[in-house]
Amino acid sequence: MKSAGFSRVEQSFFDRSGRRETTTKLPYVVVHNFPGLGLLTALRFLEWVAANPDGVISLPTGKTPEYFIKWTRYMLKNWNKPEARKIREDNGLFMDEKPSLRGLHFVQIDEFYPIDPRQHNSFFDYVSKYYIRDFDLDPAKALLINSEEIPLAEGRHYTEVFPDSLIDLSLRNREPLSPLERLQQASIFSIDNWCTNYEKKIRKLGGIGFFLGGIGPDGHIAFNTRGSDHNSATRLTATNFETQAASAGDLGGIEVSRTRLVITIGLGTITYNPEAVSIIFAAGDAKAHVVRDALEKGPDNLYPATVLQGQKNARFYITDGASVQLHDTIERYYREGDWTFEKTERAIHDLCRKIDKYAHKLVLEDLQNDEYCSLIPDLSLERVKEVIKSTRRKIEAGLKREHNATFFHTGPHHDDIMLGIFPAIIPQLREITNKFHFSVLTSGFTAVTNAMLLGLLEETRRLIAIDKIQMLEYPDFFDEGYRFKWDKDVSHYLDKVADKDEAGKLRGVCHRIVRAMVEIYRLKSKDELVEQIRRNIDLINASYSGEKNPPDIQQLKGMLREFEEELVWAHYGVPVRNIEHLRLGFYTGDIFTRQPDRHRDVEPILECLRRIQPTIISLAFDPEGSGPDTHYKVLQAIAEALRQWSLEKDLSDLRIIGYRNVWFRFQPFEANVFVPVSLNSMAVLNQSFRDCYVSQVNASFPSPAYDGPFSDLSQQVWVEQFKQVQLLLGKDFFYENESPKIRSTHGMVYYREMKTDEFLQHARELEKSVEGEMLR
Repeated sequence: MKSAGFSRVEQSFFDRSGRRETTTKLPYVVVHNFPGLGLLTALRFLEWVAANPDGVISLPTGKTPEYFIKWTRYMLKNWNKPEARKIREDNGLFMDEKPSLRGLHFVQIDEFYPIDPRQHNSFFDYVSKYYIRDFDLDPAKALLINSEEIPLAEGRHYTEVFPDSLIDLSLRNREPLSPLERLQQASIFSIDNWCTNYEKKIRKLGGIGFFLGGIGPDGHIAFNTRGSDHNSATRLTATNFETQAASAGDLGGIEVSRTRLVITIGLGTITYNPEAVSIIFAAGDAKAHVVRDALEKGPDNLYPATVLQGQKNARFYITDGASVQLHDTIERYYREGDWTFEKTERAIHDLCRKIDKYAHKLVLEDLQNDEYCSLIPDLSLERVKEVIKSTRRKIEAGLKREHNATFFHTGPHHDDIMLGIFPAIIPQLREITNKFHFSVLTSGFTAVTNAMLLGLLEETRRLIAIDKIQMLEYPDFFDEGYRFKWDKDVSHYLDKVADKDEAGKLRGVCHRIVRAMVEIYRLKSKDELVEQIRRNIDLINASYSGEKNPPDIQQLKGMLREFEEELVWAHYGVPVRNIEHLRLGFYTGDIFTRQPDRHRDVEPILECLRRIQPTIISLAFDPEGSGPDTHYKVLQAIAEALRQWSLEKDLSDLRIIGYRNVWFRFQPFEANVFVPVSLNSMAVLNQSFRDCYVSQVNASFPSPAYDGPFSDLSQQVWVEQFKQVQLLLGKDFFYENESPKIRSTHGMVYYREMKTDEFLQHARELEKSVEGEMLR
């Protein structure tokens, strides 16, 4: 068994995972979900610290360490409490004495350069708060990357040498063309020398003894992106698009992260100590392909994590979702437990994909020669026919027109509903007997850049100055008039969309800016409005990219996002009053958002359920908790609201639509409803997205999977899913079909329809893993 060499904590989690062995080039441990990943890493860290009280540690930044940090803090704070002891011992950590972390040496993994270390989005600030302070490490034993302390030519500050924060690394290899470039060239060489000395300091300590890191969308470790030399050392370097997209949220948009360089320890730095415990943790199926490559391919510069194959104590800790593409996981899926029809579906679909053959053209020999199809009970071509029939039934379910239904469509963020199930909603909207309510559960202000808000405020001030915001002249506007005719703003904007009047559209947004500001600041006159606009402009101009905004600016940005959502559904006559803006309180813009609270976050949802009395509810379905953290926290809040509602009302007939979008996808065998998507639906999606989600058109916070608007990525996903269905049904099923709707299909949306009990069971599994951290 390849679990030999696991620590007691690792062995405990490995045994509980139900896996008997691993066949990969690196050992790994699988947990069910994101919070469980944090518990495993925290306990293994404390286990290592107890044995190496003076060791050298290097810990990650970002959102992935959230539960690692929370569980470590919890254990250190509550070490002697019975509940903490029980958690430790239930998971293989048997220690009476709380380990001290004061003797540890800390090495910062990476940093953007240049960046003010006092900014909350610098990694220097992150490690200073969450590790040096919260873990009670000794600051004198920390090697940190502080841009202020890296010497530059002539003793200059980085703001003088790189005034726009742009660094041209070609100066390493060419002649400077100006005095400023000469200064920059000398400074780049000075930074290179600093990096060399940083590397020497790490090696003088004997190298890193405990390394914990995430893995990026391109497979990067630290900022060692795809193609990095396995012997690389600490250096100043550029990044690639996937890494820039992942960093966009930290830096205030892709516009900044595209050009910002980084200082990172190298792959050779991480592996310098051959005895080091090197752990990579990853959550969710979005990381499944990079996890597979790291664990199953041999050492290769294209796959940075394969460097760890030379480390005897290297491990991967991953969630179920992150493990789905591993050969071990696929083997376990098929060979353990009872055979189900879902397994038959998956085996036949995967066979069609592997041999590039349509299902109706398969012969019995194809099935017999496949390692998994050969396991199907009573194997015959009848099993293929059953899968084809099942696929057709899923499409029929997606074509079903509802009548007298009350829909309550929910989304964690603005645009999640549209990107997830837009083609499924539109046909139902056209049925006059149906009722519709849409609810976005968070404010979504983080998606609005400072630059966008600044431009809108300046335009609003200009329009006021030339008397183009005429509603300001109404005598009661500042008393109560601003609260009326919000639908008029929406209608005015869409009129300008129809007229292709870009200036008119902009003016429409400015109208909403005015209403929002009067509401937020309780303004009583035009002069007060103009003065508040000036203050906001000054505040934004004084802010750095990615800085957390004060609550009033957050609310203003959020109300812009709310206007965008109203615009989308107004295309189909849904009034503003049917768009619920819940602004749940856990969403604060902090690096780690708070857990949902029963009173603050559940009560508003429960009130909606009582008032609307929906028969069908849609929600973003991420039961593993590995997508954006807002997704699963919203899922938990909805689940708790449904539990409470079920105490008042029989919910046996309530239907739950679980959808996924660009962050987390269904496989064909996981979904039970397939919705055909026409080119017309795709065109409407893309045009509506561009017309309404004005904060998203420039894709300031793109997916690492696509450099462009999310609507384009959604279309790409739907087309890929359509190709999966074509393999099962054949292309002729579509272009020769009697139904015009089927003939016009060129994409496919998947979702899973559930009864309330099934959904709540999924949600409970996630809740259990968070123990006292979740809903209280």
